[in-house]
Amino acid sequence: MRDFFGNIIKTDLYGRKLPKKQIKREVIAENRRKGKAAEDSYKMRAQIAGYEVERTGRGHDFKLCKRDLITGKKKFCGYREIKSGNARKSELQNKTHKQMKGRYKVIKENPLFY
Repeated sequence: MRDFFGNIIKTDLYGRKLPKKQIKREVIAENRRKGKAAEDSYKMRAQIAGYEVERTGRGHDFKLCKRDLITGKKKFCGYREIKSGNARKSELQNKTHKQMKGRYKVIKENPLFY
């Protein structure tokens, strides 16, 4: 939990100090919620822009395709990795980025409702 200024609260309601493991668990859960909100925000923006967004497996978050209005064929646009805050890419994401060269983009997204 955080106070009004954004600092982590290190004591409970009775003034007792919280264990470091519990504080770490709460921070990780908060980061997970923030990342999920950023992914949802990006997915909504991409769909509004006319992309078909598909959730993928490991190494990246989304696969984007755009449909041609005349022929109806799908045009592959690439893979997207969404990051929020000061998050860094993992080793697997770095490896995937090197393999895919121009088709892989990392997007920093700050969620609107977080």
